[in-house]
Amino acid sequence: MSSAKQVTVNAFEVSPSERLLRFLERQGAAGNSVVPLTPDASTRNYFRLPWKQGTAVAAVYPEPFDADVHPYLDVSRLFLQNGIPVPEIYCVDGTQGIIVQEDLGDRPLFRVYDEAPADECDEYKERAVNLIAQIQKTTASAYEQQSIASRLAFDEAKLSWEFDFFLEHYFGSLRHETLRHAEAAELKAELNDISAELAARPRVLCHRDFHAANLMVDGDDRLRVVDHQDARMGPVTYDLVSFLLDRRAELPSLAELRAYRLFLLEERRLLGLDALDPDEFAREFRLMTIQRGLKAIGTFSYQTAVCGRGATYERFIQRTFCIVLQAADWLDRFPVLRRIIRERLNTN
Repeated sequence: MSSAKQVTVNAFEVSPSERLLRFLERQGAAGNSVVPLTPDASTRNYFRLPWKQGTAVAAVYPEPFDADVHPYLDVSRLFLQNGIPVPEIYCVDGTQGIIVQEDLGDRPLFRVYDEAPADECDEYKERAVNLIAQIQKTTASAYEQQSIASRLAFDEAKLSWEFDFFLEHYFGSLRHETLRHAEAAELKAELNDISAELAARPRVLCHRDFHAANLMVDGDDRLRVVDHQDARMGPVTYDLVSFLLDRRAELPSLAELRAYRLFLLEERRLLGLDALDPDEFAREFRLMTIQRGLKAIGTFSYQTAVCGRGATYERFIQRTFCIVLQAADWLDRFPVLRRIIRERLNTN
């Protein structure tokens, strides 16, 4: 093993905070005011630190990376070049697994919802939906620049894998329940139909986790996008479903959902994007609601049963099932899925 590689390997034997302090020493920056923003045991650790005339946030990864092909850096470049408001990148040291970026503060949109009056929350929501349209307008640039995001997609295999994750962790890990063979086969056939239909839809660039926890309100009251490293191509409704329905405290009204669907279509029109039929858009939105909702329930079940984080995630399972059921009822399809959901809701 070369001495340079040995140094890199040895560097990752110390804690993320110690690795960051050594990085700051080499930069000639002070390390006495570094504040951890995530537990030191996390896979990816964040720290607030002094940087030039202000502060910055450092992301410390568990392993070294190649900055030229790193998903977060790749998508950040794509978004910044297309006017999508993500954090500016200040410094990168791939050998140490460190990215130093703009500090956006401590106001995620979901916290602003708790403080702001209803009309102000509605304004933030409209601004967020406008950002979805802007991300979709970046689709052509993603292909032109051969971004990593342009080579990933919610294809049939990916969507089916997420359904399988739901089946494994909701029925298995959480409920320790085995479906009857015939019932499992019928449910899987319905889920396969959803995957095939969504995979066949026209694709645009999607953030992939566009919700109120991944939107920051900065010091100038601008909405900023974070956690965008998993961007990929997918249905035009994907980010809107995520934004409107992820971790909802209550069942959304059909009027609310319709209003925001039409708003996104208008924002797309103003940006010069292709016109979409509102009724077809609504049908895709419902299919996407089922897929995204069941995928989320799989995650909530996994976090609860496998990772021991039920206090945070378990409360969302029943609410999300209600949202999925509302969408399936609206479509008047998938009778096995609807029956299974109703049976589980009635036993909780």
